Amino acid sequence: MVEIEHLTKTYGTQNAVDNISFTAGKGEIVGFLGPNGAGKSTTMKIATGYLPPTAGTVRVAGYDVLVDSLSVRRHLGYLPEHNPLYLDMYVHEYLEFIGSVHGLRGSGLRNRVAELVRRVGLSREQNKQIGALSKGYRQRVGLAQALIHDPDVLILDEPTTGLDPNQILEIRQLIREVGEDKTVIFSTHILPEVTALCSRVLIISRGKLVADSPVAELAARAAGETIVRAEFEGAVDTSKLAQLPGVRHVEAAPDGAVLLRTAPGVDVRAAVSRLAGQEGWILLGLRQEHQSLEEVFGELTK
Repeated sequence: MVEIEHLTKTYGTQNAVDNISFTAGKGEIVGFLGPNGAGKSTTMKIATGYLPPTAGTVRVAGYDVLVDSLSVRRHLGYLPEHNPLYLDMYVHEYLEFIGSVHGLRGSGLRNRVAELVRRVGLSREQNKQIGALSKGYRQRVGLAQALIHDPDVLILDEPTTGLDPNQILEIRQLIREVGEDKTVIFSTHILPEVTALCSRVLIISRGKLVADSPVAELAARAAGETIVRAEFEGAVDTSKLAQLPGVRHVEAAPDGAVLLRTAPGVDVRAAVSRLAGQEGWILLGLRQEHQSLEEVFGELTK
């Protein structure tokens, strides 16, 4: 389990992480989202013992990262955003080295390396120097090193960066498998990845936690509003559109269209068409849309 209580990290006068609290339990895959600079990587670095917090408490597998950081690292696997590897080492050699750092020896070490090479899809690349690998395969090596000691907690910062679509599907499946009996926290900018993998999502913006909810709940919020997009030739009186039954809000889109937000299930297209005819407006286009997860994310992180 990962337990974070009132965590704050300050640089000068700026709170990179601002009094956030959450927990993640065994068997839970948690997506950690936020814009660039929101505080995701800083939070992950504190949880791994890489950075000290300014205030608050972080416990991993029951160990405080400030009081017993070595025990934290024994129970933790970490793939940083910028994957640091020894480029002059061979894949197999590097994984054996990392395994030995974690105390694995002999046949146990060799068997574990062989298992991970197979699971992360490195069988054809294991006898190459890491520096000769593509970015996607280097990312796989980084994931293998995070798993080598079979940790209870896995923290992954942008784990699918640089992977092609087939590789992404393979790594997602691996994360699902290891997430059955581990705590997994991973950051990503790919929202479909969250819906495909996670049971829960955390969203951070400007250092503050702005959402902590099951993915299904966030998806329901996205589906909780219907948007009708109307395109007219020339300007129209949007106040008359706002008076139509079921319309909650009317706003202008950046491209000049008019967006009418309604309650879920309410279709105002016929009413808009009738009003346009009555007012002599030339209606160029009219279609119904639904709020996406991307739009919910945008609203929460404005």
